[in-house]
Amino acid sequence: MATCVCSDYFTTDDDGLLCLIPGSQGLRQRLVFSTPGNYQFTKATYPWLARIDVQVQGGGGGSAGADAAAGECIARPGGGGGGYARSLIEASALGASESIVVGAGGAGGVGNAAGGPGGASSFGGSVLANGGDGGNAFMVTGTVPDAVNGAVGAPGGAGQYASGGGGSGAAIRVSGSVGISGVGGYSFFGFGGGGRGDQGAGLATRGRGGGAGGALSYGTAFNGSDGGNGIVFVDLYG
Repeated sequence: MATCVCSDYFTTDDDGLLCLIPGSQGLRQRLVFSTPGNYQFTKATYPWLARIDVQVQGGGGGSAGADAAAGECIARPGGGGGGYARSLIEASALGASESIVVGAGGAGGVGNAAGGPGGASSFGGSVLANGGDGGNAFMVTGTVPDAVNGAVGAPGGAGQYASGGGGSGAAIRVSGSVGISGVGGYSFFGFGGGGRGDQGAGLATRGRGGGAGGALSYGTAFNGSDGGNGIVFVDLYG
């Protein structure tokens, strides 16, 4: 009795061996690069590869530290959210080796130093997500009303789809004992840190790529918070 196979999924090679048709197998593996740093993707490791779906998330910006004089107030805005990009790439368009970068979240400021910017994340030279700006340290210690703008979110990067990150919340001082720090900017994969009305350090992010929440000081020094680290996903289709 003859055996038939589905021609949508199988073919025979020149030696008569039954083989799967490249690209017919769907998603076979997901690679996740979550620790900031540099990596390599080697195409030959996956001889069955038909295409990849790449998502990259940039790091979020850190927030500034706040150190007001006794009886005075400093409120800090949040850090900006990191950008996001995505591309579907055929295996034939990949180089033998493609570089991967996972951007770190920006460092929180100490004393009255500004927050650091988030690092960009990328895959090869075609998919790029920028990092968010760090929160500024423009407000000086005082008791009179004042307000400063939040950080602009990361600009759009590169890819078949590329989106900038969310901007952060402004900081407001009402008096020497009343103020509000700004929330961190959101990202595709994460939430920014919250703002605060009681004095304290900048609040941490959730997920990946969010901007840090701003610190608030009524005469005691508090550090800013670090922005959320980026992340890179590479889905492998056979």
